[in-house]
Amino acid sequence: MSGLTLVIGNMNYSSWSLRPWLVLKATGAPFTVIRIPLDRPETKARIGAHSPTGKVPVLKDGALTIWDSLAICEYLAEKFPAARLWPETAAVRAMARAVTAEMHSGFAALRQALPMDIRRRERREIDGAVAADITRIREIWNACRAVHGQNGPWLFGRYSIADAFYAPVATRFRTYGVGLDPVSDAYVEASLTREAMREWIAAAEAEPETIG
Repeated sequence: MSGLTLVIGNMNYSSWSLRPWLVLKATGAPFTVIRIPLDRPETKARIGAHSPTGKVPVLKDGALTIWDSLAICEYLAEKFPAARLWPETAAVRAMARAVTAEMHSGFAALRQALPMDIRRRERREIDGAVAADITRIREIWNACRAVHGQNGPWLFGRYSIADAFYAPVATRFRTYGVGLDPVSDAYVEASLTREAMREWIAAAEAEPETIG
């Protein structure tokens, strides 16, 4: 197989798939998508044909296979340096990596209680660990925007991998009507109205499958 191929799950539900898809879009490089609907009898076998972990996303670049969303994005940052997927200065780049890693490995309560479901609109009671996760995300967004907000609508001025990693959270906040401060509200709006994100949302809304 030649060229870049991204193996993803349902666009409505798969937050892990959304992140590298957005980063690939930011590179401007052409790529092929293999979409495998989740929670189907054939899902495990179909994903297993591409992924050693049996999970999506997976990036294929010729003979190379990468099966972790953050590793995929780091690979793309190195493969396409002109896309400037991380901030250029070391200190800002370190901060961007820190908040991205925090999203990659944390916020379990929010993930479980407010799963990504782009088509859904539902109010849910939010308290305890979920509220704490939301507070922390708002802190991150406000802190980044306070320093870098004069350089554009994104967390670190230019659109970066950090923004792609928080994009699924923006969809969750809209899905479940989470109340936010003005800075976070504006960031969610910027994330959801970005051209690539509008493309993903339209595809998610057109999907026939329903899970749960």
